[in-house]
Order: sequence, then C-alpha cells, then structure tokens
Amino acid sequence: MDLIEEIYRLVRQVPRGRVSTYGAVARALGDIIASRAVGLALNLNPDPDRTPCYRIIASDGSIGGFSRGIEEKIERLRRDGIEVRNGKVMNFGEVFFDDFDTDYPLKRLRKEQMRLSRKVRLKDELGEIRYVAGFDAGYSKSD
Repeated sequence: MDLIEEIYRLVRQVPRGRVSTYGAVARALGDIIASRAVGLALNLNPDPDRTPCYRIIASDGSIGGFSRGIEEKIERLRRDGIEVRNGKVMNFGEVFFDDFDTDYPLKRLRKEQMRLSRKVRLKDELGEIRYVAGFDAGYSKSD
C-alpha cells in the first residue's frame, strides 16, 4: 500500500463546499494516530487542483497550513463556498465531511502486524551450535 496515495485518494472524496480534518482522514485510514502523517503527506501534495488538500483543516475549525500559503488556502476555500473568518471555517459542523469510502487500510495492516508478531521467536530453540559449514559454487561461462 502506498500511504501517501491512499491519503490523496481519501482527500479527493471531500466534495466542493465541504471540509474535513486531518483526524477524520486519519480515522478513514484506520488510525487517528496517523493525523500528523496526513498533514505531512498533504504538505507534499504536488497538485492541489487534483487533490484538494486545502479542504483539510484542523479539528477546531482553524484552517491549518498550506504549501502555497494561508491566503491562497483561504481564497480556494472561499471559491468553494466555505466562509472563513479570523482563520477559522464558519459553520464548521454544517460543512464537515467524514463520509469516506474506505476499507481502513491501517486497521487491516495492524491486524496483519499482530498476526505476524505471534510468529516472532526471541529465543533460539536450536540449542548449542557447535559447527557451521558452508560452500561456495562457481560456474564458468560456457560458449
């Protein structure tokens, strides 16, 4: 799984006229702890027209950052019909979006990690190793 691409896929689901939060995207990934990773990935977004990362804001309604500057983020939000006043989205509860189409990939990966962790052996069950042998084989190039 490409985590950054999965974040972008989720962000592309936020409709025009709506906003979501770093935490909501992280929950859609399957782990709220991923909120900071969401922010980092969005900061790397090369194409905010295709992946509208400016629609992702902080959970208190403040607009957060934007790689192209705060004024540009505010302008893009206003063009989407989002009212911003004093650095916060107005009517946050009405415009908040979290209805993501997701299979919660981090949850799935965590399950797999837990399953695999049961197979880890921290103790050598072979007993004392008295001898180690090895061999090296070489092949000549035949015409």
